[in-house]
Amino acid sequence: MSVVGHAPPPFFKRGPAPLVRLAFFVSLSLILLVADLRFHTLEWARLAVATVAWPLQRITWMPIDAAGDAGGYLTRQSTLLKENEELRRRQLGTANLLLRQQHLETENMRLRALLDMRARQPVEGRIAEILYAARDPFSRRVIIDKGIQHGISAGQAVVDDIGVIGQVARVFPLTSEVLLLTDKDQAIPVEVQRNGLRAVLAGAGAGMMELRFLAANAEIQVGDILVTSGLDGVYLPGLPVAKVARIDRDSAYSFARITCAPLAGVERHGLALVLGARTALPPQPDDLPATADKPAAGKRVKKKAR
Repeated sequence: MSVVGHAPPPFFKRGPAPLVRLAFFVSLSLILLVADLRFHTLEWARLAVATVAWPLQRITWMPIDAAGDAGGYLTRQSTLLKENEELRRRQLGTANLLLRQQHLETENMRLRALLDMRARQPVEGRIAEILYAARDPFSRRVIIDKGIQHGISAGQAVVDDIGVIGQVARVFPLTSEVLLLTDKDQAIPVEVQRNGLRAVLAGAGAGMMELRFLAANAEIQVGDILVTSGLDGVYLPGLPVAKVARIDRDSAYSFARITCAPLAGVERHGLALVLGARTALPPQPDDLPATADKPAAGKRVKKKAR
């Protein structure tokens, strides 16, 4: 009896050769790349894969985001604690100064009342915007948007939130020209806040000023604050003006060369406050003519001679 049937399957089933597979998949890849590049045929497949993979990406990034948020929270918390501590330290440091200032102001008012002195009247001010600098490159002048129609007059002092900026030099109907402290034609009487030493501060250009006509051995040092003395009748006394930056003492010269830096934003243009005119000071007493004393003296000499 013959057995009729199929031949037994081979022990290893072999497919196409590896080189054929490689050539097939490389060709398929090139076809897909060209088709996607020219006709965008795989855009839908890319969107589908991105949509499916987006939740997985978010889940993967959640621990990293949580760690970053926790680190940022701790950093901000530490920074806020340091800033609060620094502000509290500054507040405690300035509390004594504020209390002393209030006490000194109260005591000053009492002394004025006892001495029957008239308290200084506060002057009015008008806020002005600095439009632009003057065209002359050798002068330090700025133009503000207030003029005659706004009640501005020549000679009024101009300040900012820190100290003195300059003085109104020329007035136009709608604008005014302000001569800055650093201009070489500007001079202002000042005094050293520490010891009351009076001097004249003049502009030196390049954003600096010079304290002139002080003896080489004058009691002044680097870091001293200069304030207006009020002797010129223009600036109110006590307004911050400048800070001593450098002192050159040379025994060969009678005067010291003292360079100062302005405290206010003289070279930083923005908003300014034009102070009103001060209360008129009493006129200076007239000097007696020199010829009036000579006859009187002669008469007295004749009486004595008789």
